[in-house]
Amino acid sequence: MRRTGPTNVTVRKLIRELRKASNQNNVRIWDYVADLLEKPSRQRIVVNVSKINRYSSAGGYVVVPGKVLGAGTISKPVTVAALSFSQKALEKILGAGGVAISISDLVKLNPKGSGVRVVV
Repeated sequence: MRRTGPTNVTVRKLIRELRKASNQNNVRIWDYVADLLEKPSRQRIVVNVSKINRYSSAGGYVVVPGKVLGAGTISKPVTVAALSFSQKALEKILGAGGVAISISDLVKLNPKGSGVRVVV
C-alpha cells in the first residue's frame, strides 16, 4: 500500500504553502514543519503549554505542527503558531500576554523563519 498523506484539504493546502515558502526564501525550517505535518494523524504532535514555556524565550516565535493543550502554566509572552489549540491553552497563552495564530499567518509574518523555534 502506498503512502497517501493527509486527507484533510486544509492541511494539504498548508503543506503546499510551507513548501513554496521554503523554496522561495531558501529556508529549511518551513520544509521541516511540512514534513512533520505530512505524518499520519495518529502520529500528529501534541504539546502542552508547559513545554512551550520551557523551550521558548519571551517575545519569541514557536511553531507546533499539531495541537497545543493547556496542561501546565506559561509565564512568558510568546507568539505560538499551531494547527489547533484547546480552549484552555488559548486562555493561558493570551493570559500570559502571548499571541496564538495559525501556521500560515506566521509564514506570512516571518517568511525567513528567523527566530522561530519548532516544539515537538
